Amino acid sequence: MIDPSGPLPKYLQLRAILLDLIEQGGLPVDAPVPSERELCRRYGLSRMTVRQAVDQLVAEDRLRRIPGKGMFVARPKVRMPKELVSFTEDMRALGMRPGSVDLACRTLDADARLARWFDVRRGAAVHLLERLRLADGEPMAVERSHIPAEAAPDLFARRPPDASLFEVLEREYGIVMDAGEQTIEAGPAGADDAGLLRIDPGSTVFFLRQRTFSRGACVEVSLATYRADRYRIHLGLESRHGRVPG
Repeated sequence: MIDPSGPLPKYLQLRAILLDLIEQGGLPVDAPVPSERELCRRYGLSRMTVRQAVDQLVAEDRLRRIPGKGMFVARPKVRMPKELVSFTEDMRALGMRPGSVDLACRTLDADARLARWFDVRRGAAVHLLERLRLADGEPMAVERSHIPAEAAPDLFARRPPDASLFEVLEREYGIVMDAGEQTIEAGPAGADDAGLLRIDPGSTVFFLRQRTFSRGACVEVSLATYRADRYRIHLGLESRHGRVPG
């Protein structure tokens, strides 16, 4: 209950109560949350205090408001992985069921940008695998993976449907990913990707470019659009002197 003489402001106490209900399963994902009026009555708080607590949880993406329907527990955001893992491995590690829908499989000629990224001649054959990535059946990202055809001949014939690309490259071609680099930017979703991700056009998304290496050679370039409402970026920080300040 709320402690009027406690060291924390009342709105922070209510925030902690609601957050504990969410994290302990008392309010599961997508469950309706008591109205502000009901919270006022239950905890003996003013409408302004309750709204302050609720607004903070909405800003933290723990609650979501649906006009005309009420307030609901939001789905927790997924961390962008900091390790070099495939989407499939990452979702399994999070206890979610990975899925994938192939949108396009074709081989194209490398333009100047792809030639530079792969350090190959312009016009060299490059495989393009475009997929909608799912977690527990929910669209999470649109991913466009490019692989030099010379490194993985007959890739589309040798890759089973819905198989992890990294696993196929390792099993079929002996390509083990051992290094990578990522660039992440935020921006508005285009109409095509928004439709696939089931979000409104113009909604904020993360644009991710990843170059993956094996034995010093770039063997995959992924250009992906991730739902910003389902992902968060978490970074560990160190001091410039190599130790965490006390």
